[in-house]
Amino acid sequence: MNFRPFRDTNIAEVGLGTWQLGSADWGTVDQDAALNILQAYVDAGGNFIDTADVYGMGVSEQLIGKFLKTAGHEIHVATKLGRRGDHENGWPQNFSYEAMKKQTEESLQHLGLKQLFLQQLHCIPTEELRSGEVFDHLRRLQSEGLIKHFGASVETSEEALICLKQEGLASLQMIFNLFRQHVADEIFAKAKEKGVALIIRVPLASGLLSGKFKEDTSFANNDHRNFNANGDQFNAGETFSGIEFKEGIKLSTAIKTLLPDERMAQWSIRWILDHPEVTTVIPGASKVNHVQSNVEASPLDPLSNETHKALRELYDSKIKDQIRGHY
Repeated sequence: MNFRPFRDTNIAEVGLGTWQLGSADWGTVDQDAALNILQAYVDAGGNFIDTADVYGMGVSEQLIGKFLKTAGHEIHVATKLGRRGDHENGWPQNFSYEAMKKQTEESLQHLGLKQLFLQQLHCIPTEELRSGEVFDHLRRLQSEGLIKHFGASVETSEEALICLKQEGLASLQMIFNLFRQHVADEIFAKAKEKGVALIIRVPLASGLLSGKFKEDTSFANNDHRNFNANGDQFNAGETFSGIEFKEGIKLSTAIKTLLPDERMAQWSIRWILDHPEVTTVIPGASKVNHVQSNVEASPLDPLSNETHKALRELYDSKIKDQIRGHY
């Protein structure tokens, strides 16, 4: 595993996303399987785990907390707040300091930690980002020692640019993959200039860029790749990066022909890591072999300039116009 700087420490360039471990939107992952996934990631040299309070309404955080008790070495855990609807007034109205502190304290309790390595806003409304009060609240939580760093997970480049104006912002979490290449043009140089880490989510487009799906592949009823395939429940961009599933199968096949060999998932992650502004990629996993596959991208040699050029030409001519949802 290779590492990249995040403020005053180094984190694994292939992290672990744990939305799956909440057993709410990716089918069901039982406790033993979840703990095995976490162990496999750490065994591979990983030290950065991303979660959120809404992943199973605390289930993912609690499983990570259970794992941390026996992890054996330091793990940097990032979580997110802002999408829960069970506090007074609820999503998307309540972003008071009191609500954010309560959610942070509950995440700390779930995780069994005294301080969060990274607390992130979780794709909250644009107007809340623009007003800036939520960042004042995060700075207050930081001054109180509840969080070490703060960042924001965003849906659009506009939101990313708003966040980059905030003093003390440690990270931006964004969708960036072979189905969403233009983000690099709009954000990456500005993030580097500000010293803001880039955490890349949905790197495999909900599995489309693994090369393992077919047009007749089906998903469980409680899997967002079933119930949100067309953005019926939340932003379509979070599922298959906003690409219609059957069209995504065709586009994935075209991408695969441009890669060095059959290891599509690994090369898709490697393509992201070839961008030096990226700090870490956080693919999820519902099985141990998914973790093992993902981390194999770290030691791969960079893709050639010719391959990067061909992949961008395909994106500009065939893919970008297919994106749905707000981005």
